Amino acid sequence: MHPAVYHKITELKRQHKKSFAVLVDPDKTNLAKADELIGLCISSKVDFLFVGGSLVVSDHLEELVQHIKKECDIPVVLFPGSPSQVTPYADALLYLSLISGRNPELLIGQHVVSAPLVRKSGLEVISTGYMVIDGGAPTTVSYISNANPIPADKSEIAVCTAMAGEMLGLKLLYMDAGSGAKTPITEQMIQAVSSQTSIPLVVGGGIRDAEKAYRNCKAGADLIVVGNAFEKDPQLIKEVSNAIHSSSGVPQI
Repeated sequence: MHPAVYHKITELKRQHKKSFAVLVDPDKTNLAKADELIGLCISSKVDFLFVGGSLVVSDHLEELVQHIKKECDIPVVLFPGSPSQVTPYADALLYLSLISGRNPELLIGQHVVSAPLVRKSGLEVISTGYMVIDGGAPTTVSYISNANPIPADKSEIAVCTAMAGEMLGLKLLYMDAGSGAKTPITEQMIQAVSSQTSIPLVVGGGIRDAEKAYRNCKAGADLIVVGNAFEKDPQLIKEVSNAIHSSSGVPQI
């Protein structure tokens, strides 16, 4: 296991280096498909593999995580949509609190239920302020969470939400337009949030090309997450990875 995934994220941020995570959905990734994906991630120097989804209906999450761990040394981080998406074979867990919504179950309720299991797992737990941003289309996470996303043009709401999450002691901020978003998060909102917070900022949802990933990094994102775009064109992984890593040290907007 990688004992300090969060340390790696913060150290990269301290060095003004950007990082890249590929999101692996267990419902869309069998073991044969995983092998191709792992190979591309290794050759493209992907920094992290996030595993999970808003609604995982398959029963092979644990098998998939074990397979990934056997085939590569890239840290595996669980990105769970529910307490059932926990396996001790991963390296770390994003303990997501939906701070952009007002559903108490996703702010603290499910955490209370899952706490004994999470503690017993031995996983590195990274408390994460999860912020869903309107991506122009209904998403699974919005439906499951029963919470309205932050409007795409209301950067001030995103900033105040992020500031509150940081002051509450959360270790990470994750702004997500959701899987299948028509419109990714704007650079203006990313820059606004980044300029008012100091903890690592993760951005995902609707990023379909290397140029957008690069611009998000320049705006202040520390870690870019891409998933859906690679289902149609896995070779995009190398292009996006090169763009993200080349943005390290580039002055922000």
